[in-house]
Amino acid sequence: MFVLDEVSYIYDKGGAYQSQALDRVSLTVGDGEFIGLIGHTGSGKSTLIQLMDALLKPDSGTIYYNGEDINGSSYDRRKLRSEVGLVFQYPEHQLFEESVFKDVCFGPKNLGLSQKEQELRAYRALELTGLSKECFYQSPFDLSGGQKRRAAIAGVLSMEPKVFILDEPTAGLDPKGRKEILNLIRDLREKTGMTVILVSHSMDDVADYADRIIAMDKGRVFLDGTPKEVFAHAEELAEAGLSVPEVTAIVRMIADRGLPVDTSVTTIPEARDEILRILGR
Repeated sequence: MFVLDEVSYIYDKGGAYQSQALDRVSLTVGDGEFIGLIGHTGSGKSTLIQLMDALLKPDSGTIYYNGEDINGSSYDRRKLRSEVGLVFQYPEHQLFEESVFKDVCFGPKNLGLSQKEQELRAYRALELTGLSKECFYQSPFDLSGGQKRRAAIAGVLSMEPKVFILDEPTAGLDPKGRKEILNLIRDLREKTGMTVILVSHSMDDVADYADRIIAMDKGRVFLDGTPKEVFAHAEELAEAGLSVPEVTAIVRMIADRGLPVDTSVTTIPEARDEILRILGR
């Protein structure tokens, strides 16, 4: 699906505030993956996802989508953006139409689809998000924070993307709202088979939901693997300003006290099973 080959990007190139955002990043994103993209502020996460949606153009290197260079002179970027959906942080700030339904129709309308197809896509997308039908024709500004977030996500889903990229989709939500949005993203992936890239500062969230984690620091990928593989590198993560999931830290404290617990656990269910195993012994 996506192949990034030695991709670099410099902000304010040649200017007083020149900054290397990405430095020779190479990675592959396959069909149907659920990837957690982590890194401290300034590590290059947001730059990376904007390059993948062709909102930015690399200073060097090449980005391929399904074998085609997305920055090639003849490449159809409109088609790319219909297949690669990007949800920015606080996406509800981009809601603007008089009703939720009209707002969700906006993307399909820009694709040049008929009104009937626009409305069918909007309806399907809103149903996928679990937003109640009574909200469809309300003003988006009358919705709760969680409902607005779902409506904004529906606006991207109405494009029927094959790759769904979300930049901190739970920012500003309470714990219940966070869980609902993350469960929604997981369910959408299971129902549609789309590739999901979740940008997050929460190690617990990516451990719970992602199959693969890419950790970035200083514009480079320094860890890439399953949650267990990545969170086994606690010292390297700490040097990059990151941490392990809270439950992993607790289990390691238990191990330090002499109990034979498996310190590779990354989720609460795994920790529960491990503790029960020890108690059973």
